[in-house]
Amino acid sequence: MSDTPVRPGRPSARKLPRLPSAVRGLPSASALRLSRPSDTWFKPALSVVAASAVPHLTLLALGRLDLVVYTMAGSLCALYGHGLPYARRARAVAGVVLGMAAGLAVSLVTASLTGSTAVLIAVGALLAAVQKVLCDATRIGPPGHVIFTFVSSAALFAPQRLGQIPGHLALTLGAGAFAWLVALAPALVRREGPERRAVARALDAAAVCAADPGPRNRDAVDPGPRNRNAADPGPRHHNAADPGPRHRSAAAAAVHAAWQCLLASGRPTPVRRSLERLVVHAEAAFAAPGPGTGAADPERLRAWAARTRGRGPVPTPPPAPGTADELYGIDAERAVLRAREGRRAVRRALLRRLGPGSPLLPVAVRTLIGCALAGYLCAALGVGRPYWAIVTAASLYQANITLSWNRTLQRTLGNLLGVLVFAAVLPLSRISPLALVCCCLFFGFAAEALITRNYWLGSVAVTPMALLVLEFGGAHPAGELIGDRVVDTVLGAATGFLAATLVTNRRAAGRVEQALDATDRARAAAERAGADPAAAPAERGRARRALTASLVELREAGDTAAGEWWQRALPEQRLLAAERAGHRTLAATAPRRGPTAHAPSIGAE
Repeated sequence: MSDTPVRPGRPSARKLPRLPSAVRGLPSASALRLSRPSDTWFKPALSVVAASAVPHLTLLALGRLDLVVYTMAGSLCALYGHGLPYARRARAVAGVVLGMAAGLAVSLVTASLTGSTAVLIAVGALLAAVQKVLCDATRIGPPGHVIFTFVSSAALFAPQRLGQIPGHLALTLGAGAFAWLVALAPALVRREGPERRAVARALDAAAVCAADPGPRNRDAVDPGPRNRNAADPGPRHHNAADPGPRHRSAAAAAVHAAWQCLLASGRPTPVRRSLERLVVHAEAAFAAPGPGTGAADPERLRAWAARTRGRGPVPTPPPAPGTADELYGIDAERAVLRAREGRRAVRRALLRRLGPGSPLLPVAVRTLIGCALAGYLCAALGVGRPYWAIVTAASLYQANITLSWNRTLQRTLGNLLGVLVFAAVLPLSRISPLALVCCCLFFGFAAEALITRNYWLGSVAVTPMALLVLEFGGAHPAGELIGDRVVDTVLGAATGFLAATLVTNRRAAGRVEQALDATDRARAAAERAGADPAAAPAERGRARRALTASLVELREAGDTAAGEWWQRALPEQRLLAAERAGHRTLAATAPRRGPTAHAPSIGAE
C-alpha cells in the first residue's frame, strides 16, 4: 500500500499508511443511460399480456373487475423463467405460482384479522425481506422479488374477510395455472429455444474475446500477478485500452450459462448435441484465443451465433479438439444431477445460501428496515397507501450500495414521469371498463418492452399500470392518486437508500475470500485432471466447468464487494492473480484433451 504524500513545507515525523476509502463515489449519468434492448424482450412482454388478457376479459364479462387484483397476482407469474429451458421452466414457474399464492395468503389473512396500520406495515416489511432472500437464493428472476412484494403489500391494505380468502386464492391459483401454460406454450413450436439463445450468446461473447483477446500471450506465460499501477487498476476496473480480461470474464460467464442451460434441458436430442459441440468451440475460443485457429475465428463464431439464434437448423460445426471428451463428460454430469445424490447436493447448496453465514442476510436486514421505515413514515404523514412506499423501498435493494443507488435514481425518475403519463391516460381509461382493461394490458406490455433498455424507462410504464389497477375497484380522485404516489415514491426511495447505507454488508469481503479459495481449489483440480492421462473424460470435463463456474462466482463476488461501503480493502492483487491463473489453466488444459473412443451417447461426429 502506498504512503500518504507529505505536503511540501510541512514537517512530518513519519508517513502514515493510506486507509482504504470507506465511501466511494456514486454514479448518476451512467445509471440513467439507455442500453440496447434484450434479445428476448418480447417474450415476457407477450407472455404477461396473454396471461392477463384471458382473466381480465373473463371478469369483465362477469361484471367482476373488482377481483382483478387477485387474478393479476397469478398472471404476473408469466414474467418468470424465460431464460430457462422448458424442463426447468416448468418447475420454476410452478414454484413462483405457489410462492405468490403463499405470500398473498399471508397478506389476506393478516388483513382480515387486523386493521392496525402498524401491524400491516410490519408484516409487509417482513414479507418483503423474506421474498428478497428467497428470490436471491434461488436466483429466480428477473423480475425477482419486486412482483411478489407488490402483490403481497397491496393485498395487506385491501378490505378482506376470512370467508373470502379461499375464493380469492382460487382465482390466483387459476390465473397462475394459466400463466404456467402460457410460459410453456412456446415449447410446442421450438422446444430447444432457450438453449439455442444461451449458446448463441456464448458464441457471440467468445467471438468478441477472440477478436480482441488483449494481453493473451503475456498472460499465457506470466507466472504470477504483475505490479499494479494506474494503467492496470485490476479486475474490478479494467483499463479501456486492455479489454482482454473483461472480454474473457464475459465469455466465461456466457459459456458457463450455456452449459448450465444444456445440463438442465432434459434428455439429449440431435439439436442439443449440435449445441453442445458449438459450446465446445466457444469455450476453446475464450480459453485459448489466438489468430489462425479455426475455433477462435470471430467471424465464423458470429455466423454460427446468428444461425443458432435463428429459426433454421442449428449449424453442425467440425469436431473441436476434445469434443468427444466434453460431451461424454456432459452426459455423465447430467446423469449425476438427475440422480438422488445430485438433487440432494442442489438442496444443500440452496440451504448454504440461506444459512446463518449467508451474504444475503445483510441485504435482507436492509430490506426489512428500509421497508418498515418507509411505511411508518408515510403512515405518520397521513398518506393513504403506505404499501406504495414499501414497494418502492423494496425495489431498491440490489447486490451492493452502488447498484442500489442506481436503482434509487431509476425508480424515482421513472415513477415521477409515470404519474404524468397516468394523468394523461386516465380520462381515456374511464371511457368504459373495456378501455380500462386495454390500458392495463398496453402498459403491461410496454413495461416489459422498455425495462431492458433501462429500469427507469420501464418504470414509466409500470407506474400508470399500478395506478390503473386501483380503478378496477372504483374511480378515485386523480389528484389524490398522483399526490400519494409522488410522496410515497420520494419517501420510499429516500428511506430505503438511507437504510442501505446504514446497514453494512461486511460479509461481501468474506464472500470474496471464499470465492478466491474456491477458485484456487478448482484450478488445482483442473490442473491435476488435465495432467493425468488416466483421468476419465467426465472428470476432466467436470473440472474445467467447475473452474469456469468458480471464475464466474469470483467475478460476481468481487464486483459486489467493490460497490459496498464500510468494509476492509479488497485483495485486488490476489483477485487479479486468481483470474489470470484460472484463464491460463483453462488455456493450458484445453490441448490436453483428446478424443475418446468410449463415448457411446454422442453419436457420429
